[in-house]
Amino acid sequence: MRSSLQARVNGAGPTGALAALALADAGWRVTVHDPLGRDQLLGRSRAYAFTYSSRRLLQSLDLWKPLEPVMVPFRRLELQDQALDRSVSFAAADLGAGAAAAVGWIALHTPLMEVLLERLAACPDVRLWLGSSPAAGEEVAPDLVIAADGPGSPSRRALGIGQWSLPYRQACLTAQVELRGAASDHAWELLRPEGPFAVLPLGGRRFQVVWSAPAARCRQLEQLSPVAFLDALAAALPDELQPEALLDQPRAFPVALQLAPRLQRRSHLLVGESAHRCHPVGGQGLNLCWRDVEVLHRLARRARGGTLAVARIGGAYGRRRWFDLLATLLVTDLLVRLFSNRNPLLLLVRRGSLALLAGMPFARRQLLGLMTHGPCGGRGAAPE
Repeated sequence: MRSSLQARVNGAGPTGALAALALADAGWRVTVHDPLGRDQLLGRSRAYAFTYSSRRLLQSLDLWKPLEPVMVPFRRLELQDQALDRSVSFAAADLGAGAAAAVGWIALHTPLMEVLLERLAACPDVRLWLGSSPAAGEEVAPDLVIAADGPGSPSRRALGIGQWSLPYRQACLTAQVELRGAASDHAWELLRPEGPFAVLPLGGRRFQVVWSAPAARCRQLEQLSPVAFLDALAAALPDELQPEALLDQPRAFPVALQLAPRLQRRSHLLVGESAHRCHPVGGQGLNLCWRDVEVLHRLARRARGGTLAVARIGGAYGRRRWFDLLATLLVTDLLVRLFSNRNPLLLLVRRGSLALLAGMPFARRQLLGLMTHGPCGGRGAAPE
């Protein structure tokens, strides 16, 4: 068994924080760097969707119980094609026998990060440097460096690793709203010609909307008064969902499909959005990042146990992540292109696909399983 393995994690957001906890759980000593202070790390207004692949990792790290109080379960997912006026409903039963009574969970950024940062601060094998860096000589040279510093990743750029990027014509706008007529345990994925539109439950009558539309349209929506924004929102939502209040400032951001051509260089690994980004359709983004962490966790445990050389972690990590990354990015991209248009041939394809899903439980199980567990069916990695 190797002793005193050292890792540095650059970035203390949700993925960097979880990567540090996973390494510490595997028996490594970890230093976490982030130029942002604690208040800045906590101060984002957004929500994340979580699937069973993320729950599985949190359970393995003894984090599910501390986080469960901030996780809002949804027990039904309504998929609606508004151009065709067709819909399909997914329930926990579509995940197969033994599935818990939720399709997935939603959590706000701030309470999620509070739990992760508290766990990092309490872990004896983790040293946190938030808003500052250790002085010369204060940090032992790491055996492994994890770049988890976001899509603009200074770490990736310093390594000379570029990025393939395919910008979408769409942007995304997020806002928290109060809705009347919405079941508090339902989520909606509305497939509209201007782009996908998610409605995610946050508890009670509070919901997060993730509105994809042409970039100019999103900028216009961002600048509307609260009353005008709610009017525009009412026109976009199904009739049964009635917006009553705007709870925060709508924010628009660009979206793109991005992927680094390699996931490691020497002792440095790219994890999460430093390596890849996808369209938010289907809520795959953070779950895909955390499946990176799941693989890292397994490899770090093997290295600590002496069954994998530390120098081979990078190559093993890349081999085990490529299939999941490519498949997930391809599926999300196809969903956006298939449903964000009114092409007559694609309308026929969509009509047939929705009829198949509505009429065949097996098809619903397959699709929901893909979106819930990832293309690798719960292993988080390509086969050995």
